[in-house]
Amino acid sequence: MNIGIDIRCLMDEKRTGVGEYTFGLLDAVFKYTDSLTAQAGTDFKKDYTDNKDQFFLFYNSNKNIQDNLPKWDYENVHYIGLNWPNKLLNLLLWLKLIRLDKLLLSHLERNDERKRGMKSKDLMVRQEKQWDPSTPLRFAQDDVIDVWFSPNLNFTNLSKHVKHIQTIHDLSFEFFPECFTWKRRLWHWFLNPKKQCKRADIILTPSENTKRDVVERFKIEDLRLKILRPGLSIDRGYKTEDIRQRYGLPEKYILFLGTLEPRKNVESIIKAYKMNYELGIRNYDLVIVGSSGWKNIELLKTIKETPGVKYIGYVDDEDKMELYKNASLFVFPSLYEGFGLPVLEAMACGVPVITSNRSSLTEVGQDAVYYVNPNNVSELASAIDLILKNSELKTRMTTGGLEVAKDFDWQKSAQEFLSVIKS
Repeated sequence: MNIGIDIRCLMDEKRTGVGEYTFGLLDAVFKYTDSLTAQAGTDFKKDYTDNKDQFFLFYNSNKNIQDNLPKWDYENVHYIGLNWPNKLLNLLLWLKLIRLDKLLLSHLERNDERKRGMKSKDLMVRQEKQWDPSTPLRFAQDDVIDVWFSPNLNFTNLSKHVKHIQTIHDLSFEFFPECFTWKRRLWHWFLNPKKQCKRADIILTPSENTKRDVVERFKIEDLRLKILRPGLSIDRGYKTEDIRQRYGLPEKYILFLGTLEPRKNVESIIKAYKMNYELGIRNYDLVIVGSSGWKNIELLKTIKETPGVKYIGYVDDEDKMELYKNASLFVFPSLYEGFGLPVLEAMACGVPVITSNRSSLTEVGQDAVYYVNPNNVSELASAIDLILKNSELKTRMTTGGLEVAKDFDWQKSAQEFLSVIKS
């Protein structure tokens, strides 16, 4: 089977929630399918071994972004990149003048024809190894893409025979349009997520809540939606390096991690922190971590002017784990989440968590976290005060969070994903 995968969401240097989800899933899928060739076992495994599924990863950028792309070095994983202007590609797809599967095939054929003269400028990426002209890259069966997987919403137009698996992470753009810039709202209007869902053969969601939102908002048949929960992208065997010195952090701090944009409700965290600070709880700083995002000019000003609040920007995965591990408390009062990976990551690192009693967050935290109304600052402030002062409660939440986090495994997600493709 030939499987096209849109990895345009993996082109950014700084990976946020969607990018982390996509990388974690694909990494597990490729590792799992690669392991099948060396195993004997069930008919399910035999099917995948005998068919030798080929994965074709599509991306497009007129900038050099190859260093940002994940490097998967497997014989059945192939990178196919174009250097078109994104606006042009999106326009042609929106007007239905081109089809992604045909575009991928034609580009592959051109590369195959000139394989003996291939250079890096040809954009067929064979990560960390030279192209071998003695083994031309060809499609495995009948020169067609059988299934196309979109791990995120993007401009997509496919041939009618291609089965389309579309991931919908959340419908925040439907429920909280005021949290987006006019440019992002216009982008979603042109993208028309409802129409894309109507076209898709299978829709994947990370949570029951998002599945319910799609069914109710877009009037999609329940049977076409499947829940594919993420695993954990962090390494639970983190090293013990002290992160405080590197970022100038105190011994005790409250942590928030996420993009600085209105939906994350960071203003409420700062207000709740100030309430406790004014009451004399001054031995904890509030540390804010994440990409700058949008519509946050006033927020950044507030952070700068509030004593005890420190914004350190985006951090890599290694530093992120250390920041979780050393935090006294993780606070995530988001207005809406399709899943809420930071909550899961914090629990897996043994940190007590306060989060919203909204959307999918109760699915993630289950009975191991403390829930608050994200619109009630006083309630959030009281929860922070309670947990920081109650060591028994903190211990109970930490133990419960570690247990809940054990249920989220990328290999299990990969097997479920492959079952969807097989069906």
